[in-house]
Amino acid sequence: MARSKGRATAEVNAGSMADIAFLLLIFFLVTTTIASDKGLSLTLPPEKDDAEEIDLKIKERNLFKVAINSADRLLVEGERMDDYTKIKDMLIEHVMNPGNNPELAENPQDAIVSFKTDRGTSYEIYINVLDQLQGAYYQIYADRAGIPVDEFRALNTSNPKERAIYDRGKGDIPMAISIAEPTNIGGK
Repeated sequence: MARSKGRATAEVNAGSMADIAFLLLIFFLVTTTIASDKGLSLTLPPEKDDAEEIDLKIKERNLFKVAINSADRLLVEGERMDDYTKIKDMLIEHVMNPGNNPELAENPQDAIVSFKTDRGTSYEIYINVLDQLQGAYYQIYADRAGIPVDEFRALNTSNPKERAIYDRGKGDIPMAISIAEPTNIGGK
């Protein structure tokens, strides 16, 4: 009788240990948060079925063209460029056109960036160039608001005072960056 009682106690203890382990597992699964990648926050165009056909005439001088091929070579305004960090200053000059140059944008509201890549373009150069393009617009907005770029980007637009600073900076200048469908020339 003692022998069967000992075996029953061992089975109960083993069962209790399994229950505790199972409860701990459930506890950690429920309380653990899993980090999710945010990716790029871009507004995607509507599906082709939903899109209206719009025949838009854009003057050539208002376009700022940036292209990257499958070998990660950069072409800006028809000229090869080895240093992508120069794009920011070039775009600011193109959009703002301080000297009223007839080859640059007529006005900031009409300026459009055309960004074209190849399917073989690396993510690294794509992100770096896109950062430069967006950074140019944020620099323009921050300069107009009279604050540093980091402060402008950190503005809380739900706060009325900060929203007023944001609106003063952005004004009527849209961040017009057109990201074209990648080509498949590079064969990747």
